[in-house]
Amino acid sequence: MKVQSSYWEWNQNSPPSESSMRTGAGGIFLNKRERVFKKLARVMVLTCAAGFFTGTVSAETVKLSLADSVQMALENNRSIKQALTDVDAAHWSLSEARRSMGPRLTWESTAARIGGEAYESARAFGSEKYHYNYGNTGTIAMPVYNAALSAQRRAARYALSAADLALEQTKQSVRLAATKGYFNILQARNLVKIREDAVATLTVHLNDVNAQLRAGTVARADVLASEVELANAAQNLTTAKNSYEIAVAALNNVIGLTTDAQLQIEDELRYVTYEPSLADCTDYALLNRADGAAAVYAVRRAEAGVRAARAGYLPTVNAAVSREIAGEHAFGSEHTSSNQWSAGLRASWNAFDNGVTDAQVQAAKAALRKAEEAEAATEEQIRLDVRTAYLNLRAAEQNIKTTKTAVQQAEEDYKIARIRYNAGVGTNLEVMRASDNLTTARMNYDTSLYTYNTSKASLDQAMGTPVDLNVMRYRAAEEEGKRAKEARAAARLDEKAIFETPAHKEVRVISSAPTPEEGAGAVRRIEEAAISYRVGMEERR
Repeated sequence: MKVQSSYWEWNQNSPPSESSMRTGAGGIFLNKRERVFKKLARVMVLTCAAGFFTGTVSAETVKLSLADSVQMALENNRSIKQALTDVDAAHWSLSEARRSMGPRLTWESTAARIGGEAYESARAFGSEKYHYNYGNTGTIAMPVYNAALSAQRRAARYALSAADLALEQTKQSVRLAATKGYFNILQARNLVKIREDAVATLTVHLNDVNAQLRAGTVARADVLASEVELANAAQNLTTAKNSYEIAVAALNNVIGLTTDAQLQIEDELRYVTYEPSLADCTDYALLNRADGAAAVYAVRRAEAGVRAARAGYLPTVNAAVSREIAGEHAFGSEHTSSNQWSAGLRASWNAFDNGVTDAQVQAAKAALRKAEEAEAATEEQIRLDVRTAYLNLRAAEQNIKTTKTAVQQAEEDYKIARIRYNAGVGTNLEVMRASDNLTTARMNYDTSLYTYNTSKASLDQAMGTPVDLNVMRYRAAEEEGKRAKEARAAARLDEKAIFETPAHKEVRVISSAPTPEEGAGAVRRIEEAAISYRVGMEERR
């Protein structure tokens, strides 16, 4: 099976050096974190410097590639940080389950003053009594046999594996979001260029119409129609520019920059063939999808739940050693009422619980059946996801060919329409229709390129193309009985990949909201603008 990505060929003109790239099976090439950190540091320094000298923070321009976008998203996206906390929680849950099988030391201490008629009567008849009584009991206990705790530990181990895989899946989703966001900018920028060309074309045509009007060969209606068409084109250009700004803000949000940061992107949408068959992509996905593997671990976790429930039929055995001292003094050896130690085993067995254990076992079996159905549903969804993305890819590939031909035909048709109009044998309507058709053809071609590239990104997502964790190697390591960290190390694709929240990691702060006093001016201006707008709308009625 041959699975390879076309992102590098799409994004660069020359192959990368080994020191400047990282890749997973079929994944996109990513720069090292040092490069990203330097880029972010440069942006922060420039921004802070601008704010220091001007009193306000101004947006800086960041030069960005597709690989930079993906890497910055992996470093800064909050969804990944949330997934890391889930891994941390699962890790400590496993630690809790493991430590429950170890020894525990408990210490109980009491202190009391004794008095009353019975006490005084006892002392009157010569009994040696003391006004104060202290007691201290220390116990070390450890489970010797506890099937429930063993099952819970196993379930916690599978929960940690599922959390690891969920983290990888989140990273893949973030990669897809960053990739699509990057392509959205390219498409929006191309749309702006197409709309600008349309405005320029219609402006030239309007000049031709005015020249014809001055020559007396056309009517005033042609001029008016051309002006309306030009105004519509200008409106579409404004909309396209706004869409571009929104696309930039959306990508900034994904990669961790401020929404008003300006991006410099020199790439272009282009077509690079993708060779693997649908069957190969499907097989790859069934082996590498993180959610597919997570569904398997969910079944195993449910199986552990059944064993934990069945543990109610079995006895529990604990070993314990205790030491007890009681008397007039807290820790003294004089005047003691009790001074003893004990060591032994304690067994407990529910001989009859009125069917509680039976009910728990049946509930656990139902949860197991649900997990098995979820696993089957996940496999079906994987097949559907891959097929959908693959067919979209092939459809977009075919559309690229047809729309490219349509652009060539539309360009020729527009040239002919202009020549005919200037020669006096064509109509103004023919020229404007040809101009609209040319704009539409160019937009369709650009859309087909965009759809092809985003479909490729979606196909990578559907196949489970890894970011930091090779799912197959992770599962193999887990089957060998390796611990979570060992499994991660065996499946790690990037030596600097983060799988748990770093120690003392602080939440990345954002600019705090202004106080009511600081925002009073903005509030006033917004309210005044709203009133003005409402009055204007009422006046137009």
